[in-house]
Formats: sequence, structure tokens, C-alpha cells
Amino acid sequence: MELQLEQIREQQKETWNKFSPGWRKWDSFTMNWLKPLGDEIIRSLQLKPTDTVLDVAGGTGEPGLSIARIVTQGKVIITDLAEGMLQVARDNAARKEITNYDTLACDVCALPFENETFDAISCRLGFMYFPDMLLAAKEMMRVLKPGGRIATAVWGTPDKNFWGTAAMGVINKTMQLPAPPPGAPGLFRCASPGFIAHLFQQAGFKNISETEVTGQVPCGTKETYWDFTNDVVAPVVAALSKADQATKDKIKQEVFRVVDERCPDNQAALDYGAVIIYGEK
Repeated sequence: MELQLEQIREQQKETWNKFSPGWRKWDSFTMNWLKPLGDEIIRSLQLKPTDTVLDVAGGTGEPGLSIARIVTQGKVIITDLAEGMLQVARDNAARKEITNYDTLACDVCALPFENETFDAISCRLGFMYFPDMLLAAKEMMRVLKPGGRIATAVWGTPDKNFWGTAAMGVINKTMQLPAPPPGAPGLFRCASPGFIAHLFQQAGFKNISETEVTGQVPCGTKETYWDFTNDVVAPVVAALSKADQATKDKIKQEVFRVVDERCPDNQAALDYGAVIIYGEK
């Protein structure tokens, strides 16, 4: 892997390990509103009880642990770049008394598995952060058995994801932050229509389909939304770390105004939209 991609990988590893305590804190909240994405991945994979499944970028354990409950005679390998996230996954598995799984910290661009190992692969919200997305897709293709299935979820366009743009939109406007480099890892890196489908085609997958999933992040209050973004949304934390207290206060109040404007019922239920892409080897 070339130096620039290695730097991206190490930066991602550092970021996700750093934020793993925040993800632990907000795990129940986050996994609740992300569940429809995992459900659609699971539905599309048409899992059998004997399947061996790879869950890539599994984070705190989902949808891998839900899959483990289905493949009762099989097994799930949950991988992630960040060991800190996988520790949360192991704790979640122990609490749910799930045992037919393993965790492994590794790079998706160099999966440590033999060819044709897995019946299915799930990957919820991982592709946006991979250093080399095509190499990752090819690696997934390599470790799938002939006829194996893959399903991944990525965020849709910014206009469908108010939960992700409310805070960063205000921060970018207030602090006049420079635009990230084209193709840099981020929420909307894969949002262009057909982006992942085309990537799957390049990697050799067939019978590719796309399904949109929409919903809301049920924050309840704008204060909860603010606290959530400050604990787990890395770009928000990174930007605010460079702001003085007066600027932070100004940004916070403007975010509250924007949320109230979009959600006048004071429930702070913020829209999200994702795309689930399915393919076969």
C-alpha cells in the first residue's frame, strides 16, 4: 500500500480507537437508530444457519452479533481497524451470551483469511473510511466462496442526512473551514448515486442491487444531539478543538436554532438516508 494510503489507515485507526469510549457511552442509542440498516443487510444476505460470515468494520458488534443469532450452526468473524471498538463488541456479546463469533483487528485492504473462506460478508458504514475502497472490495471478493453474498450500507446524499449536516454545516460556515481533499474519508464519500454499485462491478461482483433506507435519529432534545455529536462525530470534535469558547458557544446556539427550525416539535428527530448495496460472487 502506498504511503498516503498507509497514512490514512493509521489516522483512521487512531481516530476510531480514540473515540471508542464515546461509542461505548452512546452504543444503545446509536445501535437503535442504525438497526434498520443492519436489518436490510441481513435481509438481503439470505443467511442460512450454517453460514460462516465476515462482518467488516463491525465496530461495537453490529450487525455481526445479530447475524450470529441467525447462523446458529455457523460463525461470525467481526473485524475492525480499531481494537478499542472491538472490545465494546466483545462486552456486548458477553452480555447477550453470544459465543459463535470471533473478533479480529485488521485492515480490510489486507484481510488475513484464505481465499473462499466466507459464505457472506456484511459491512455497515465502513466503505466511506477505507483507504483504498476498490482494493477493499477486491479483498472481500477474494475471501468469499463462489456464489457468496455481500451487502454494505453507506450514507446517502447530504440533503437526506440532516443528522450529519446540522452541526457540521454550522461549524463550516462559522469557522470557514477548508473543504476536505477530493475522495478523503468522510460521511458522504460514497453518497453519489451508484458509487458503490460501480465499485462492486469493478471488483467483479454480479447481480448487484441497491435499496434505500430512511429514518430518523430520535435525539429527543437538541441538547442530546449536541452531546452525541461532541462525543462520537470526529469532524465535529476536531473542528471545535480549534475554536475558542466564544466561538463554540456561538456554534452551539446556531446548531440549536437550525435544529429547532427543522424540528419545531422540540423532539429533535433528525432525518437520515442510507443505501444498502448487495452483490454476489
